[in-house]
Amino acid sequence: MPQTTASAEWTDRLAPSLDDFAALARAAFDALPEPFRSAAGEVVLRIDDFADEETLASVGVEDPFELTGLYHGVDIGRREGLGPAVEPSRVFLYRRHILDEWCERGDIGLSDLIAHVLIHEIGHHFGLSDDDIHAIEDDD
Repeated sequence: MPQTTASAEWTDRLAPSLDDFAALARAAFDALPEPFRSAAGEVVLRIDDFADEETLASVGVEDPFELTGLYHGVDIGRREGLGPAVEPSRVFLYRRHILDEWCERGDIGLSDLIAHVLIHEIGHHFGLSDDDIHAIEDDD
């Protein structure tokens, strides 16, 4: 039986790599409206398959598949004065859990999901809590 066009398109595809994720995250960051992009400009983006054991323990998570992203740093609202943070703020995106969520949901593009997680973590950089971020998302 000959392959259909749709199945032929998927036979040689590979899962997006860490570099692919980094490119999608960078594109999402670059698409942020200018006031937000400038304010978040110092944030370092990092893509890993999973959070390490120390990170998981620090946030009280046992299963690495429960964490799609994490903000690490001092949010801009808690910094003393107007100077820069002592160490750079970082946003971690965890590829494996994001891929699993993308597959399980089936109703969102991968780049949109990566952008969603990235924007959520950048919200923490601006000092927003999870509840604040969810309230903003619910208003959309």
